[in-house]
Amino acid sequence: MTQAANAILETLLQLPNADRAELAAHLLDSLEPNAGTEDEGGWGQELQARIEEVRSGQVKAVPWATARQQILDDADGGR
Repeated sequence: MTQAANAILETLLQLPNADRAELAAHLLDSLEPNAGTEDEGGWGQELQARIEEVRSGQVKAVPWATARQQILDDADGGR
């Protein structure tokens, strides 16, 4: 990653979770070859609904490190 991108990332990481989630969704959309066209399978609607759940306080976001560890623990428990 360039220095400019790293500087932007550091700034963005200071934003609230809901804002970061919305920005991430927009960035992912920008990578799609048909950005702005109909969502494939309704994923855009799903992301927007989840963003609203976080914003409203209905659900609480957890740090990626915590979520990742829970996923790994669940995967190890199934063996």
